Amino acid sequence: MEAFVREKVDFSVNAFAEASISQDELIAYGSVISMAVFPIIVGSYRSLSTMMDKKGQRKKDNGGMETMSSQDAYMFPFIGSAVLFGLYLVFKFFSKEYVNMLLGAYFLFLGVAACTTTLAPVMTSFLPKSSQQKNYSIQFTIPVWKRECDWQFTQVDLVSFLVSLVLGCWYITTKHWIANNFLGLAFSVQGITLLSLGSVQVGCILLWGLFVYDIFWVFGTDVMVTVATSFEAPIKLKVPKNILESFFEGNPLQFSMLGLGDIVIPGIFVALLLRYDFWKQQGKTGWQARYFNVCATAYTLGLLTTITVMHVFKAAQPALLYLVPFCTGSALLLAAVRGEFRDLLSYSEADESAEDEDAPPEKALEEGEEAPEQKANTSETKSKKKTSTTATSSVTTRRRSAR
Repeated sequence: MEAFVREKVDFSVNAFAEASISQDELIAYGSVISMAVFPIIVGSYRSLSTMMDKKGQRKKDNGGMETMSSQDAYMFPFIGSAVLFGLYLVFKFFSKEYVNMLLGAYFLFLGVAACTTTLAPVMTSFLPKSSQQKNYSIQFTIPVWKRECDWQFTQVDLVSFLVSLVLGCWYITTKHWIANNFLGLAFSVQGITLLSLGSVQVGCILLWGLFVYDIFWVFGTDVMVTVATSFEAPIKLKVPKNILESFFEGNPLQFSMLGLGDIVIPGIFVALLLRYDFWKQQGKTGWQARYFNVCATAYTLGLLTTITVMHVFKAAQPALLYLVPFCTGSALLLAAVRGEFRDLLSYSEADESAEDEDAPPEKALEEGEEAPEQKANTSETKSKKKTSTTATSSVTTRRRSAR
């Protein structure tokens, strides 16, 4: 046992001693961290304007955002595991070329749509205001479902679509890592913008469930690494680790990768905390994003820890192993220090109208049957009438006896 421990210690010391970092790797790791934090910040503030009004109140139907329930959070790791293992089997028994061709076409369509929506607010700063006012409309019918669609768009949307289409064609024809990253960032921004965890409790359930999921599929099997390296689609960010060496010496590029799930999953939790900050202070002028700033900083430190461990031990790391404790722990610790632990856990973005729709309908009344409240009012009215009639008859009797 002592020899085993000594061997492990020697391995760790040697690993740290040999963990020198080159200029190329420093550029790559800095780029990965920057590209991961950027969509979280942009998506968080866009989700705030999507869900909240200027007074800190939630808009009707949460502004169109999808809200996750606790049941969804519990099931997510199991559904993700099934999809991941299914892709593993597909790549194992079928040709990677044809599988990636099919999935590439699917993600090209989604990527162009995500890029268009992401770029549209940016294009408004460069195009005249008149381009935002004139609406165009295309009406068509879907053949199979026979459903009529009316697609309305502005000149800004059209320009954004054309730029996105160029990016999409660039990616599908060259698989260039820059085009891949543009599409991946667009996916991340839209995911964080349009998805709400509903509450901090649901967020903790989801993140800690995926914490176990990530550890199992990375350390326990080769499934995660196999799918990540075989799947040629913009579902991960790629940055060359030897870009200068490749440029000057002509060596093939070697990439550092970060899955979009390691951005979007913690990102929707960080975005939830930004909306909580805004709601807590009722959108007052000069409001402070305390929880958001702390959690975003914790995410950056967690990602830096992931990259450090990966670089030292030269092995793939499940990023959520470090990101989940950093993100959830920082938020809960700040709430405990500020005495707002209960307020943070009780904050909810569940759609009230949806809850009313999910409630069991009241029992239909048969013809001639009165509702319970109506029955109570009727009986009360009858008793009042009976009391007044009795009082009147007693007064009449007294008058007669007096005569």
